[in-house]
Amino acid sequence: MKLIASLTSPYARKIRVILAEKQLPYELVVDIPWNADTHVPDYNPLGKVPALEADDGRVWFDSPVVAGYLDTLAGPPLIPLATMDALTVRQTEALADGIIDAAVAHFLEAKRPPAQQDGAGLSRQMDKVARGLAALEVRALRSEGLAGETLTLGDVAAGCALGYLDFRFAGLDWRASCPTLAALARRLFARPSFATTVPPAA
Repeated sequence: MKLIASLTSPYARKIRVILAEKQLPYELVVDIPWNADTHVPDYNPLGKVPALEADDGRVWFDSPVVAGYLDTLAGPPLIPLATMDALTVRQTEALADGIIDAAVAHFLEAKRPPAQQDGAGLSRQMDKVARGLAALEVRALRSEGLAGETLTLGDVAAGCALGYLDFRFAGLDWRASCPTLAALARRLFARPSFATTVPPAA
């Protein structure tokens, strides 16, 4: 298998964590979608990472789909077999990915010259992050798709979302208002799959 990814992408990190947890061999191809010479559109017409080229040549994208594909292969299942349990895990994944979506949107907008920034838009994105974290904290308290006895895709997605906040928003003290998530993050970040996929210093 071949994974096309950016080392700073939290979506790609989710797939790298899954590959590590399942101990699946793969070739990592680092490609930055923003670069003029990027080859990412050759794998994903939307020009987004991650994309996974399977051994049979078929290409899978985006991260929820890639995660679902990988769960059909060897290794411990991250998505429960029972339909309702699986939906709970996938919704937890969607919530974590939504936190990332808002955080990435804020990060990119904040890189624009100050006079060109959309202040209201920046506030809206951080409001989404705050609401998403509050909802994820409740799900963690109830073990709804994460923070249970076994690792799930919800755990992996949540860990990558929290790791991205640490990476790009170091001043955001989300741990103070989300103690259950903070405890979950400590456990997840100690796993080799997370420790070996920490994004490089910005």
